[in-house]
Amino acid sequence: MAFDDDFRQRFSPQNGTGVSNWLVALLLFSGGLWALSSAGIWPFSRNWVNAVSRPITPRGDLSDDEKTTIEIFRESLPSVVYISSLTVNRAQASPNPVQITRGTGSGFVWDHQGHVVTNYHLIRNAQSATVILADNSEWDAALVGYEPDRDLAVLRIKAPASRLRPIPVGTSNDLQVGQKVFAIGNPFGFDHTLTTGVISGLGRDLPGSTGKPIRGMIQTDAAINPGNSGGPLLDSAGRLIGVNTTILSNSGGSAGIGFAIPVDTVNALVPVLIKSGWNERPELGIIFMYDAIARRLGVTTGALVNHVIENSAAARAGIRPMWRDEDGDLILGDIIVQMDDFPITGEMDVFRAMERFKTNQVIEVKMIRDGDLKTISLKLDNP
Repeated sequence: MAFDDDFRQRFSPQNGTGVSNWLVALLLFSGGLWALSSAGIWPFSRNWVNAVSRPITPRGDLSDDEKTTIEIFRESLPSVVYISSLTVNRAQASPNPVQITRGTGSGFVWDHQGHVVTNYHLIRNAQSATVILADNSEWDAALVGYEPDRDLAVLRIKAPASRLRPIPVGTSNDLQVGQKVFAIGNPFGFDHTLTTGVISGLGRDLPGSTGKPIRGMIQTDAAINPGNSGGPLLDSAGRLIGVNTTILSNSGGSAGIGFAIPVDTVNALVPVLIKSGWNERPELGIIFMYDAIARRLGVTTGALVNHVIENSAAARAGIRPMWRDEDGDLILGDIIVQMDDFPITGEMDVFRAMERFKTNQVIEVKMIRDGDLKTISLKLDNP
């Protein structure tokens, strides 16, 4: 018997048994569908689970630490700017010069006169620069001054004072390893990005954009990526404690080792750059020990001499750096406590004092050596 003949015979109205079995199967199948539907399950859907939204679990209040971080970001945001530097180039197929974006990075508002602080390497060799404030307004920037050896530059925009929010300035001579820090900038072109971390080291010396070392830099594990350069490093009070400058990384991205120029250096140098356009202070020829480390070595006041540059004014005057004796014991260098009539309580005071002096000026330096007060005369060098 052919298959279609058998099929017709089994399910034909004349075959009572076939009809009964067919009806029973249909009723069982329908009942099964009804039961599944009542349970919220439809067997022919893609998903056999109940596809309804989950109830929301109440979150509760934010932690105090989270609230502090949010507040720091909100309060600091208006002070942070995005900087784009441009250079003029000539296209190969056209004799007309065109502007090409050379670099992008971050900066921050210094005062209500429109001065903006950033890294020198960000605007080096640029013909023009644009500053974008937090309100997204764009302003042409003029270069006011720069110090390549410390990788700092000052720009100025003609924005009204009402649009400018100068960043609060702190100190860096009392920082401690383990303090929480916050970095705000524009990494990879993403505007106003916040990263957090701690101070992981102090007093680091790294080569700047000119190859000369920048002294006393702050090391942090807060993520600093391309575009963060020139942006502020803040403490937990929202104060500026450093300018994010460089990272150590094999990939070019953040590896948890970033560095910032200490704010005490910035605070001493920026007014000089605004006034003169360049660092016209004479050179002393001394690299001082970072104040926080000097205090741990028992130096309660004054600026501890760590290294004396060869053939410098300090070297000619016989100022003594730190050294180790034949037993390997560390011998402290001279501790400068006064320059002319200016008292020295730490490295920052030396920077302030040097702003008063001129090249080739002879000054009187008082210092402590081996527990005794010693006075010498010193002729300052050209910068």
